[in-house]
Amino acid sequence: MQNIKEKIRFTVSALVYLLFNLRIGNDLQATLTATFWQILETAPYVAGFTYLIVSVLQYMGDGSKLPWDRRLRLFFAIGIMAGLILAIWEYGGVTLR
Repeated sequence: MQNIKEKIRFTVSALVYLLFNLRIGNDLQATLTATFWQILETAPYVAGFTYLIVSVLQYMGDGSKLPWDRRLRLFFAIGIMAGLILAIWEYGGVTLR
């Protein structure tokens, strides 16, 4: 990461990722447990899609490696989309379990 602006953007993207994967429960324990399971269940899929996208970007860039902060930003962006889709799905009344 180059400067403070990029560090702030990285931190904001991580917080938005957590916000979109937040699952509200009856109390703090239920909220933390549901959020933990939400992230745990979606992380393998998000990581897989991120790996595919990073592979394509590296192939298109003649093998040049992406920095770790860019990879994590891609992970957060895909995780935000997955969290939004699953939140709409769950709050629409469909249960996954």
